[in-house]
Parts: sequence; structure tokens; C-alpha cells
Amino acid sequence: MGELIDKTKAAGNKVAGETKDAVGKATDNKKLQAEGKAQKAKGAVQDASGSVKGARGNKV
Repeated sequence: MGELIDKTKAAGNKVAGETKDAVGKATDNKKLQAEGKAQKAKGAVQDASGSVKGARGNKV
């Protein structure tokens, strides 16, 4: 169950981060762009965590 939760949160963070990054680029808003990149990175970490939980049978 933990794997699914982490991967779902990861997907949401990646999409939100990508959106912020794109809007930041389009509006020349460096702060928003940085927030987007950070959120995408958070999503990548959550995705990796979910993969580890899946491989370990959610015992992590």
C-alpha cells in the first residue's frame, strides 16, 4: 500500500512541478521556476521511495 501512495504523490508533485516550471519560464518568474524544479525533484524522490517499498514488500 505504501508503494501506491508514494507513487501517487510522486506523480502529483511531478505534474505540479512541471506546471510551475513552465509557467515560471513563460512569465520570467525565476522563483516560480525554482519552486517547480524543487517540486519535480521531490516527486522523483517519492517515486524512488515507492519503488523501494514495492521491492521490499512495503516493509520500509
